[in-house]
Amino acid sequence: MTPGTLRRHAVAHRERPRVAVVSLSQGTRPDDLRRGLESVLAQQGVELDVVCVGNGWEPNGLPEGVRALALPENVGIPAGRNAGAEVVDGDYVFFLDDDASIPSETFLRDAIGLFERDPSLGLVQPRVVDPTGTANPRRWVPRIRKGDPAESSPVFSVWEGAVILPMDVYRVVGGWGAPYFYAHEGIELAWRVWDAGRRTWYAGDLVVSHPAIDPARHSEYYRLNARNRVWLARRNLPAPLRPLYVGSWAAIQVARWWRHPARLRVWFGGVREGWANDCGPARPMGWLTIGRMTLAGRPPVV
Repeated sequence: MTPGTLRRHAVAHRERPRVAVVSLSQGTRPDDLRRGLESVLAQQGVELDVVCVGNGWEPNGLPEGVRALALPENVGIPAGRNAGAEVVDGDYVFFLDDDASIPSETFLRDAIGLFERDPSLGLVQPRVVDPTGTANPRRWVPRIRKGDPAESSPVFSVWEGAVILPMDVYRVVGGWGAPYFYAHEGIELAWRVWDAGRRTWYAGDLVVSHPAIDPARHSEYYRLNARNRVWLARRNLPAPLRPLYVGSWAAIQVARWWRHPARLRVWFGGVREGWANDCGPARPMGWLTIGRMTLAGRPPVV
């Protein structure tokens, strides 16, 4: 049997689909963390296996029904998520950031319904809404042409704070790219889902709550943004496309930040670091995948 066949066979013999849930936290937002975990535990129509990963701390005071996994040091966001996924079991795996929550008690069952109705899907990202009514950042809609945030479509990157995948797809793509530490691991995950023969989907009819926070608040944002763009190319693209991808993003950043030379110096320093440093093992996508992505709306060169 193929992995997908095995998963469908397992689900068919289970009354309710089982969802493995990974919540990653550094322990700095205890109220938000509890709110998110309680919103998961309130989900209807599914079985749950929930773990809170303490990225450099020991989780405590968790709601009943949530296990703790303490990592002795901060290993970064993608590696922390991977560590959590190794200790939970389910037909699907759902990753939820510690400052996100689910307003609907049928969210997980509704998301699973998308996979059941369309087996071509390999990952679903919901629409993200600030619960206070603050304007929602455009970056939360992972499309070049943003359009109506409530409109669903195939996408080629994801906002990483809330995503769900069939567990077999997560295993086939190799999980999150641990070397990134922070920034752009969602692009690689989306690309690898496409390379596994599935589609990455933005579901505008599913909603997750998250505060509108500027990602540039992190001190190393610009450096890691640049370094990880290069690593994306080196880890995932055929050699002829790597300089095209990095070059296109360099042009975009110059156009955006030409009035901020200090910011550009940091960014191009990150580019140099990306070419010079080890990025981990590469799994270049096939040209057939590139063709599928192009036909679906976005070749992986921008």
